[in-house]
Amino acid sequence: MSYYIAKTVSGDFDDVIARVTEALKAEGFGVLTEIDVKATMKKKLDVDFRPYRILGACNPQMAHQALSIEDKIGVMLPCNVIVQQADKGVEVAAVDPVASIGRVGNPALGEAAQTVKAMLTKVIERV
Repeated sequence: MSYYIAKTVSGDFDDVIARVTEALKAEGFGVLTEIDVKATMKKKLDVDFRPYRILGACNPQMAHQALSIEDKIGVMLPCNVIVQQADKGVEVAAVDPVASIGRVGNPALGEAAQTVKAMLTKVIERV
């Protein structure tokens, strides 16, 4: 089982970031955090790295539902979505919550994880 949902698209890196952000909004997610891995690698390690961003996406309703079921599930929130420059375009990938939440061992989270996976799959398809 894969731990992510991914797609490679064409376009300018920053334009793809904007498309991903809009697709997330359309599914009820907001971007809580944005980590510029390229800039961080340069600043901390003086290493040149490809354009790579980690977007911490959260759907408040789904987060509330999951936290109400399992109080420690916050260690797995928000849902990370990456955008990285690839050889043949820009890759967009999101965590597969079914794969990650399945490791928790709480069956009550299964339905919520399936719902979030469907939402993130729509985001990836929409980009």
